[in-house]
Amino acid sequence: MIKKYTIAMLEGDCIGPEIMREAVKVLRVIEQQSGVTFDLQYAPFGGKAYFDTGKAFPDETKAVCDRADAIVKGPIGLSHADSQRIPVDEQPERGALLPLRRRYNTFANFRPVYLPPELAHFSPLKARVVEGGIDMMMIRELVGGLYFGRKEEGVNAEGKRYVNEVLEYDEDQIRQIMHIAFKESRKRKKVLHNIHKSNVLKSSVLWNAVLDEVAPEYPDVVVKHAIVDAAATALVLNPRQFDVMVMENMFGDILSDLGGGLLGSLGLMPSACVGPEKAYYEPSHGSAPDIAGKGVANPYSMIGSIALMLEKSFGMEKEAQQIMNAMRKVFGSGYTTADLKDPEGKSQVIGTAEFGDKVVAALLH
Repeated sequence: MIKKYTIAMLEGDCIGPEIMREAVKVLRVIEQQSGVTFDLQYAPFGGKAYFDTGKAFPDETKAVCDRADAIVKGPIGLSHADSQRIPVDEQPERGALLPLRRRYNTFANFRPVYLPPELAHFSPLKARVVEGGIDMMMIRELVGGLYFGRKEEGVNAEGKRYVNEVLEYDEDQIRQIMHIAFKESRKRKKVLHNIHKSNVLKSSVLWNAVLDEVAPEYPDVVVKHAIVDAAATALVLNPRQFDVMVMENMFGDILSDLGGGLLGSLGLMPSACVGPEKAYYEPSHGSAPDIAGKGVANPYSMIGSIALMLEKSFGMEKEAQQIMNAMRKVFGSGYTTADLKDPEGKSQVIGTAEFGDKVVAALLH
């Protein structure tokens, strides 16, 4: 019996549709080679969705996502000028992205920071620092903390404008992300770096206490602790010391973008956002309004997110690895995208569609 999976395809804004097209090319090759059928159902999501429907996350899109086995999401967000035309609560991050996370409780964000040795020249770090490549997994708690806490703004008794945002976690939220992190560590080098700020934040004190309660269930995993600001420094000085890192929402938002900097571009960072019943997959980078429609965006993160979907939602680990190997082969053959352009001109710059075509060719041969 042929397996069939339904996938909600949320193209997003600006370069979203461009890079999504290349990911679909790759997915169709996997479909042919594996015998699995993918039913792709497109739905509006983000800034353009607001202007087309009056909602950044329309009800029709929610229905498509509810029916889907997995969700693939392109980057969202418009130019500053266009964003100012959208009511604050309907701007893409507040009106679409956070509600998506909340709807499916996608509490575990996986962001691989991966640069194999033959691609280490893309990193802005010195060759001796990234010799041997970079291979770590950042795991970020995604539905708690400051981003989801209570928010209040107004004018106080002294007539001054103020804002009050609450950083909130309970032990169950922390415990579930810790189990994810320990299990991922077991699959890799069995070393888990816990990133926190317990010298200042009470939330980190609770975070660490729950980790200590979970850790005995994974006696084979070594836990190392790092204060978040020190971890940021260590990531630049010696990124190879890390394997799996676990952190709360805002720390993960910041450090995972730093991870993209270590690689040379957020264009090299796919991600998975996993909940108890459903997951969505997206590039870590933004929608890049300045290059939209020019055919120069790097589709690596979008294609890599498809690979993560195959692995984590559908158990197709072999096919996922084939996709990642194919993209390595394209870069390793001397091609690059504009965001990774070598100032010395050693690599041939190719566009969005050509990169997708070369990945397809690598998969077919």
